[in-house]
Amino acid sequence: MTRPARRTLALQLFTVGVALIAAMLTVLKVGVARGNASAGPVPSHVDPVDAGASQEPIDRAVAADGGVPIQPNPGSYRSPFAETKDAQPVRVKVGLLLNSIDDYDIKTGRFLADFFLSLTSDVAMPAVRLSFPNGKVDGNELIADKPTFKLYRLNGEFKAPPDLRKYPFDTQNLKLMIEDDFRGIDQVRLVVDKERTQLARGFRALGWQVDSVEARSTSQSYPDRFENDDLIYGRYTFTVALERYATSAAFTVFVPAFVIVLISLLGMWVPPSEMEVRSNAGAPMLAAAVLFHFALMQELPGTSYLTRADKLMLGVYVSLLLGMVSTWWMFLIDEKHMDKVFVVARTAVPVLTAVVMAAACLA
Repeated sequence: MTRPARRTLALQLFTVGVALIAAMLTVLKVGVARGNASAGPVPSHVDPVDAGASQEPIDRAVAADGGVPIQPNPGSYRSPFAETKDAQPVRVKVGLLLNSIDDYDIKTGRFLADFFLSLTSDVAMPAVRLSFPNGKVDGNELIADKPTFKLYRLNGEFKAPPDLRKYPFDTQNLKLMIEDDFRGIDQVRLVVDKERTQLARGFRALGWQVDSVEARSTSQSYPDRFENDDLIYGRYTFTVALERYATSAAFTVFVPAFVIVLISLLGMWVPPSEMEVRSNAGAPMLAAAVLFHFALMQELPGTSYLTRADKLMLGVYVSLLLGMVSTWWMFLIDEKHMDKVFVVARTAVPVLTAVVMAAACLA
């Protein structure tokens, strides 16, 4: 039997060595891939459900017969956005530092707000999707984003319907409403961080002074948007109460009204012999009152109730009417009784006017 040449044996040994090295590399590569699959992210071609990836409640909801999906094993809520089991929700403390209120328009109730918002929890909070029911945010700067702490610098336009019943001595409650309308109270509970609810140093609200500051945490539900829409959502409301400067309000509304009434009362001392002068004393004041009232109405929105300024102007109209009635009375009676009517009117009209104006101010 012929022996193989040395060259042939060397070639065979080299081929076997290469094959063994390739096999070892293949085994090592498979082992590493398995280790990464068990400890790292799920590859894109693997079904995340089978791989145990975390899901949102809406992803676990099913619709057996079509329509709105529901949780297969519902807990307290049947909404597809609710958790399937009654787990303890994450308590998120909400703090708000209000920097400024600008461009407050009493006619529309709109204002611009700039503030810091902090979210703090003892455990890692789920992804928070903030919304603002009474406004919109134009600037959103995320300063800190940690599992248990988030800090935002926000600014935007908000709206708070004005309450003008006590105008011009009114107090307006400007509110910043914040909620997570994606996660209900079964997952996230918004609570007030009282120590972090305050106004910034140098807070400004041009033309107003601060009466009070408060924050509340409430729960609210939407009207049914779809079938089984029973989930309740948390809401954080920050309220700053602004009131007008009393001196400015008095000189803007009350002083002009009383000046009109006092000037009209001067006609009570015009003697009966000057009936033409007396009769022309009330008409200009009535025109001034109407124009002044119209100017006040232009600054305010339409309301279904009377403001304190409206009641004051009603008192002005009644006072002017009393003076006109006394003058008309002199035209209707005999000339021999005119002096007697003059004396009665000069006493009665100022007294009745004082009563009417006092009632208008206190009403």
